[in-house]
Amino acid sequence: MIITWLRGLLSRRFGRLLAVSAGIALAVALIAALGSFLTASQSTMTARALRSVAVDWQVEVRPGANATEVLRQVAGTPNVTAARPVQFASVKSFQARVGGTTRTTGAGVVLGVPPDYRSTFPKQIRTLTGADSGVLLAQQTAANLRARTGDTIRIESAGRPAVSVPVAGVVDLPLADTLFQKVGAPPQSQPTAPPDNVLLLPSAMFTRLLGRGPFTVQIHVARRAPAQSSPAAAYKTLVGAAHNLEAQLAGAGLVGNNLAAALDAARSDAAYAQMLLLFLGLPGAVLAALLTAALVGAGVGRRRNEQALLRTRGLSPRRIGQLALVEALVVGVAGGVLGLAVALIAGRVAFGQASFGSSAAATAIWFAIAFAVGLLIAGLVVLVPALRDLRGLTVIDARRSVGRPTNPWWMRAGVDLILLGGAIGVFIASSQNNYTLVLAPEGVSNIAVSYWAFLGPALLWLGGALLLWRLAIMTLAHGRRPLARLIAPLTGRLAQPGAAALTRQRSLLARPIVLLALAVSFAASTAVFNATYRQQAEADAQLTNGADVTVTPAPGIHTGPGEAAALAATPGVRRVEPIQHRFAYVGADLQDLYGVRPGSIATATALQDAYFQGGSAAHLMGTLAAKPDAILVSAETVQDFQLNPGDLLNLRIQDDTSKKLRATPFHYAGIVKEFPTARRHSFFVANADYVAQQTGSDAVGAFLIDTGGRNQPAVAAAIRDKVGTTATVTDVAQVRAQVGSSPTSVNLAGLTRLELTFAVLLAAAAGGLVLATGLAERRRTLAIISVLGGRRRQLRGLVLSEAAVVTIGGLAGGALVAWGLSVMLVKVLTGVFDPPPSVIAVPVGYLGVAVLAVLAALTAAALAGARTSTRPAVEELREI
Repeated sequence: MIITWLRGLLSRRFGRLLAVSAGIALAVALIAALGSFLTASQSTMTARALRSVAVDWQVEVRPGANATEVLRQVAGTPNVTAARPVQFASVKSFQARVGGTTRTTGAGVVLGVPPDYRSTFPKQIRTLTGADSGVLLAQQTAANLRARTGDTIRIESAGRPAVSVPVAGVVDLPLADTLFQKVGAPPQSQPTAPPDNVLLLPSAMFTRLLGRGPFTVQIHVARRAPAQSSPAAAYKTLVGAAHNLEAQLAGAGLVGNNLAAALDAARSDAAYAQMLLLFLGLPGAVLAALLTAALVGAGVGRRRNEQALLRTRGLSPRRIGQLALVEALVVGVAGGVLGLAVALIAGRVAFGQASFGSSAAATAIWFAIAFAVGLLIAGLVVLVPALRDLRGLTVIDARRSVGRPTNPWWMRAGVDLILLGGAIGVFIASSQNNYTLVLAPEGVSNIAVSYWAFLGPALLWLGGALLLWRLAIMTLAHGRRPLARLIAPLTGRLAQPGAAALTRQRSLLARPIVLLALAVSFAASTAVFNATYRQQAEADAQLTNGADVTVTPAPGIHTGPGEAAALAATPGVRRVEPIQHRFAYVGADLQDLYGVRPGSIATATALQDAYFQGGSAAHLMGTLAAKPDAILVSAETVQDFQLNPGDLLNLRIQDDTSKKLRATPFHYAGIVKEFPTARRHSFFVANADYVAQQTGSDAVGAFLIDTGGRNQPAVAAAIRDKVGTTATVTDVAQVRAQVGSSPTSVNLAGLTRLELTFAVLLAAAAGGLVLATGLAERRRTLAIISVLGGRRRQLRGLVLSEAAVVTIGGLAGGALVAWGLSVMLVKVLTGVFDPPPSVIAVPVGYLGVAVLAVLAALTAAALAGARTSTRPAVEELREI
């Protein structure tokens, strides 16, 4: 019996089974792909965070402790692969006589490094000129002294005799901030910048020349990578290991945990990646399940008739349930296998490998979960309704084809309005200024994720769907006359009966309208979010670098704004804008001060309105131009010092002539939250001419270079050849690869292609498959109309009019829900964007492709239905 039933299903209902399997396949493929991607992205985040560290741990030997014993204990710690001692000595100055001129620096630091230090920690030191070993001079120090390989450097040190050493090479210290950190101090107590003057000596030479004075010893450590792939788990392991070592040292040493510091940011990124997948991926899987349910529900009348016929012929309910189970297994297994195949292909196309970059075990786990979900969906949409009908309907009820339409309970209870009200409430609560979606306190192993923020978009999505259902039912129920006029060009004399048929079938039509709207809203909101993300990733790179290319003169070298002319002569440069960088005290707080030319700063770099508060970017720049003593202040400073617009603010800035701090009056004009090249949250922006007048110096801190967004690496290389070691040149392309917005350490481009492809498929399937299945189930109605005298053109018109109603209702409703979802997603996930967007990006091209795909699917379904409607009525009734 089961084999006969299965053979009949495959021969007579193959198209319907294939459509249901396709719906399940979409859900399975989406879950398998996104789950595997999540695992791979977390592994990638962990690996990249670990690769960014030059020295894993810096263990500082405390005063009075035995450095040799500390080294022995550190070297014997589990998972430590290398431990090398490094000496640090503070000196009074460095001096060099070059070309008959003697130059002297300020205070500096001398390091003593062992012979194999560079091979053990290759990322710590980079040779610019000269030898790789011996006496090495840092790039900034070489620029300050105008020294080069072969010159002699004199080291002046308090409590030690002056010594002279020959320079063997000039080097760069790429990770100087970490190298010269204050071990054990909290972030707010760390030095604002590494020392400008640094000299590296071999350990033996350091001991011979400076070993009799005070110095500090650090043990630099290399460790095996943690076994955990998740940044949060790896962070927890490394923090525990560092605490364990400090306990073993019993106060003899403090651990500077550079690995944990790198993973600290990565674990927040990983949590946000999970949020992205849940916000953007889970609705797609739910939509695929709803699509499958709609495909099955389109044939509910026929299914009940078949069940009633089987029961009339003596088949027991238990036996009928077994047949329904077989059908559910067939579509579940077929959809699962097809979905896994689609996931493998998607991984290969979007990421270059079928496993999405994750391990084989992780991929297998996610594929198994996705396959199980596919079977669950098949059971819920095929088996459960069949069993419910067997229990709740008699044979007579199941055979009844005409009934009085009633509104569902949720419409009478107003559930849609309640859900929308809840979405608005959650959105308002989660949009508060102090709201944080992911909280990862520094030094705390566990992170907190506010999953309740999912309620806002989820309630909006569900509430919007139910509201659209209500509106569709109401429009079709009470809009018969407008419908008749709308479809008259297609149906002719059957306009009134056709409108009546649409009204009578309003529940069946509401289903594809709502599904199409949900699919369109999913595709559009996902596309808008991804486009906004890319927009802000580019803005973040521009903000970090300052402009397309940025030239930063070496400290201690006076570079005036007139040097911009030489840079502007470089091929590919469109505009060069100088910007000042000073330090200013407000009270006891030291902050960065940026002097800009308000009238031209925006010509070389992008200033978004979101960077400012209290006015637009153009307005506040105009204020700085009109009132030279006006100043823009960070929100933290405004709060700490209780400032009001127009308040006098006296900053202490170093005078260039006397080298002493002098009080400089400014007037508070607005709040600046972000600014090009500003790396800290608290800083000032003022008029460059006023700053130069008050300090007696027009020295430039950086040149912002606009290349029109083209050939930045080539222009940067040409400028680098021109300025040599007297300045540092960076371009937005290299910064974009390193910084971007938070989760750019994962393959966002592949994720975007994956999500948007599934979104288009879901939108097309929601419109085309559901409409085609519904029309196929209503062939009997069309055949009867044909028998009663309906012409072929009129029958085609009825089918096309139904497709038109679904298209107009679905696209209009989808656009409305997509707008609300996009605004809510961007606002709730503000932490993903750095800086927050001032405007939402709309990907017109992708949305056009999505709409065309939906129209193509609906047109194909309508034409297929129209072609079927013109077949001889007797033939149709015989097959049905």
